[in-house]
Formats: sequence, C-alpha cells, structure tokens
Amino acid sequence: MLHVESLSKHFTLHLRGGLELPVLKQVSLSVEPGECVALLGASGQGKSTLMKCLYGSYGADSGSIWLHAQDGRIDIASATPQQMLKLRQRDIAYVSQFLRAVPRVPALDVVAERWLQARPAPVSDLDAEALQETARIEARALLQRLNLPESLWELPPATFSGGEQQRVNIARGFIEPARLLLLDEPTASLDAANRRVVIELIHEARAAGAAVVGIFHDEEVRDAVANRCVALNH
Repeated sequence: MLHVESLSKHFTLHLRGGLELPVLKQVSLSVEPGECVALLGASGQGKSTLMKCLYGSYGADSGSIWLHAQDGRIDIASATPQQMLKLRQRDIAYVSQFLRAVPRVPALDVVAERWLQARPAPVSDLDAEALQETARIEARALLQRLNLPESLWELPPATFSGGEQQRVNIARGFIEPARLLLLDEPTASLDAANRRVVIELIHEARAAGAAVVGIFHDEEVRDAVANRCVALNH
C-alpha cells in the first residue's frame, strides 16, 4: 500500500545564519494492507517529520513516497496540492496530537465533514440534506463509542478539554475508511477506557485493509496494535 524510498528532509534555520538541520536521511519503508508499523526513536529523530511527509504537509528534499490510491499509484513527494487534497479526502487519514478545526463549528460537524468529503457532491438540496444527516448519524455513533458526552456534540471543540478534543480528532480520522492511516500519539490524552476503544478502532481499520503508520509512546498500546516496529535514528 505504501512504499517510501530514499526519503530525505532537512530544515534551514534562517535565524541561525542558514544553519541546516538534517532530520531524515535516505529513509526507506514499506507497509502492506492490514499492517500497522510503529515508528520508534528518541525525541528529535524525525518520527513526526516522517508522518508529515507522508501526509504531504512537509515537502521532501529527495526520494519518493508511493501510495496505492483509489485512482492509481501516486508519489506523494511530488504530488500537486490539488492531488494531495483529493488524497486526504478519500485515501489518507491523519490523527495528530492536536485538533485543528474551523472555529465555531460543532464537534458533530467537524467529525462528519470528512465523511462528506469522501463522497461526490450532491446534485440537489434534498440529496445534500440526506447526505448531511447520514454523516451526522455516523459521527454520533463514533462520538458515543468514544464516550464523548452528548451535551458536547453541538458545541465547538475549541472549548473542550485536551482529552475531549482528542476524541473528536480520533472520530474524524476513523469515520471514513482510509487506505493509509497515520496516527501520531492518538491515545496521549485518553483514559484507559478510551484507549481500549482506540485499540479496537485500529484493529478494525487493519482488518478492513488499511496500512497504518503510527507513533505510540504508550508501550501497551503499541504492543496491542503494531505487528512491526521501525526505528529512526540519525
């Protein structure tokens, strides 16, 4: 599903006289459908940088990131912004440690948005209303499964606690099946009960054929979901 070949990435510190900071150097990695690969390494070894390269948030200096998307094989490292937007709507899901959402949008619609993005635009107002309601039903089911109080569903998540925001973030990432699922510390702010729910969701995604790449500092979660570990080091 995913094949990374000779990927390199550095940052230039312009306020430090153009000092170059190498982060990834000649990284190669393959992930099969249904496989969960955990990235290991001390802080600063490039785990989150690699995740952002896989999501297309960071450009690569060199190398390739081949993904078997719905529309065929595509190199994320050289994809256009339009191609990346399309991949994020249907093929790639990313659950980071932080929720980024449009202000004043209810949590229910933050989650439902990704389900809607993966479908063709409705041709009539009636179709749009039906799709919106179906998306909200899917969102309600996930938020309920993640034990987010129903009293919060119609409120903007910017007002939530860290753990509540993370559950919205997780629901958004899992509401629509993805070919490539990127998880950056998905359980960092969660209690034991909700960690177990996330473990179940990851197993279900793998069973559906998703290729999963994750950072799991919680060893119990990592041992429960990953069938292979890859260490990053300079």
